Amino acid sequence: MAAIEAQGRSVWWDPEISPGQEFDRQITAALKTAAAVVVVWTPTSVESRWVRGEARDAADRGILVPARFEGAELPIDVRAIHTTDLDGWGGNFQSPQVRELLRALGAIIASRGGTHAAPAASPLPAEVARIGICVLPFANMSGDSEQEYFSDGISEDVITDLNKVSSLFVVARNTAFTFKGKNIDVAQLARQLKVSHVLEGSVRKAGGRVRITAQLIEGSSGGQIWAERYDRDLNDIFALQDEISEAIVKALRLKLLPEEKNAIEQRGTDNVEAYNLYLMALGQMLMHFAHGQRADDGLAAAERALALDNDLAEAHAVKARILSQYGRHDEAEVEIDIALRLDPESYEVNKSAAYLRVRQHRLKDAIPFYEKAMTLMETDVNSPSMLKTCYAAVGDTEAVRRVSHIAFARAEKILERDPSNGAAMGYGVTALARLGERERAKEWINRALLIDPDNMNMRYNFACALTVLKENEAAIDVLRPLLESAYIDRLNHAKVDADLDPLREDPRFKKMIADAEARLAGAGDGSAAQAS
Repeated sequence: MAAIEAQGRSVWWDPEISPGQEFDRQITAALKTAAAVVVVWTPTSVESRWVRGEARDAADRGILVPARFEGAELPIDVRAIHTTDLDGWGGNFQSPQVRELLRALGAIIASRGGTHAAPAASPLPAEVARIGICVLPFANMSGDSEQEYFSDGISEDVITDLNKVSSLFVVARNTAFTFKGKNIDVAQLARQLKVSHVLEGSVRKAGGRVRITAQLIEGSSGGQIWAERYDRDLNDIFALQDEISEAIVKALRLKLLPEEKNAIEQRGTDNVEAYNLYLMALGQMLMHFAHGQRADDGLAAAERALALDNDLAEAHAVKARILSQYGRHDEAEVEIDIALRLDPESYEVNKSAAYLRVRQHRLKDAIPFYEKAMTLMETDVNSPSMLKTCYAAVGDTEAVRRVSHIAFARAEKILERDPSNGAAMGYGVTALARLGERERAKEWINRALLIDPDNMNMRYNFACALTVLKENEAAIDVLRPLLESAYIDRLNHAKVDADLDPLREDPRFKKMIADAEARLAGAGDGSAAQAS
C-alpha cells in the first residue's frame, strides 16, 4: 500500500471502514468507484469467498491487478489474467516484482483515463520501504535453565527496540517465540514469515559478566551480513542492548531518526540488578501461573526489584498481575496506579491495568487501557480482541464492530506470514463471530483444529466465539479438554470472562470449573481457589 501511495495514488482498503458502517456495503461502494483493484492471492485468501467475489467483480470490469505469495493456486476463473508473483521480494519496494506490479497498476489506470498515472519507472522514496525482520529467541547458554528468563528478556527487549524504527517491520514476539528451541532453516523461515532478514543469537550470563552473540542473516541467500560477540560487565547491559539494536539498523542500511534513537535508549531503570529482578519476576510469573510449573510465583523477585528502584513502572505492573491471581485486588490496584503514574505510555503497564480491571469485573474501566495498548503496539491482537468483549458487555455495538475489524486485520496479517499460528486463528475466529460471519468462523475453527488441535489458547478463543454464535453445546465440547488441563491463569480468566457468561448456569460448565479447582488444589497449588 505504501508503495502505491508513494506514486501519488489514493488507496482504500477495508480497515478504513468507520465504526458503525456496514462492512459489505462499504466494500461494494469502494469497488464501484475504484480505478483499479489489487487482489493479493495467498493460500488463505484463495479460500475466501469474499476475496474471490471481489476479484471476479474487478475482472469483469477489466480493473483487476492480481499478485500472489507462496505460489498460491489461483481461482480457475481468473487464471487467464497475468498475476505478479511476489515471492522473494524480500520487503524491498524497489524489487523487480514490486515494480512489475506497479507497472501493471499504472497501465490499468491509464487505460481508464486516469489523470494521475505515475510513470512506470519512477523510483520509490527509500523512506516508504519497510524491511522485515524476525528476531528469534536468543539461546540460553548459561548452563542453568533458571537463567532462561534473562535470555528471553534480552530477546524481547531487542524486539521492542526494533519496533520503534518506523522503516522496519518486526515480526510479533508471540510469533517469533513459537520457534524457540527449534532447529531453523533460516531461508525457509524468512519465506514463511515473508521477511527479508532473521536475527539469531545467544546469551551467556555468569556472575557479573554477560556474553551476547548475534548474527543478522539475509533470508533470500542465507548469507550472514552482520555478526558480533560482546563480552561485557553486566552493569553495561543497557548500553549493550542499545548498541545491538543500532548495529542492526546500520547493517540494514536504514536511517534511525533522532526520536527513534532516543526511544531505543530510554529505559525504565538505570539499575541493572532491578532490571534483572524484573525480568526474573516476569519469567517466574508466566511459568507459575500460565504454564503450571512449580516455580516461584515471581512476587519476591518483583518486590526485590522495587526495593532497588521503586520507580520501575513495569515491576509495579508485574506485581499487580501476581497479586490479582490471588484475588488481592485492592493491593494490586495500588501497584497499578503507581505504575500508571510512573509511565502512562508503557505498553506493558496499560495491558496490566486493563488485565486487572477485567479480573475485577470492571470491563468499562478496562476499555481505555486496552485502547491505549492497541495504539502502542501495532502487532498486538490481544488488546482489540479483549476490547470486543468489553464493548459487548457495555452494549456499544458500533465499537464492537470497529475493534473486531482491527482484530481481524491484525490476525490476518500474522497468518499471511505464519499460516499455522494458532493464537492468530483464535483471535480471527472471535472477530468473525462478532462481525456475524457465522459460516466463515466455523470454517476457520474446523480448519484450525486440524492444523493445531492441541493449542489450548486457540481452543479457548473458539469456545468464546461459539458462545457469541449461541452454540453453547459446541462451546462446552471445546472447553472440556481445555479445563481438564488448565493452569491457574486460564482457569481464573474463565471464571470471570464475560464471553462465557451464557454458560455460567450450565451444570456441566459449573462441574468443569469445580473439577479444575479441585485438581489444582490437589496438586498443592491453591492459587486458583483463592482468586475471585
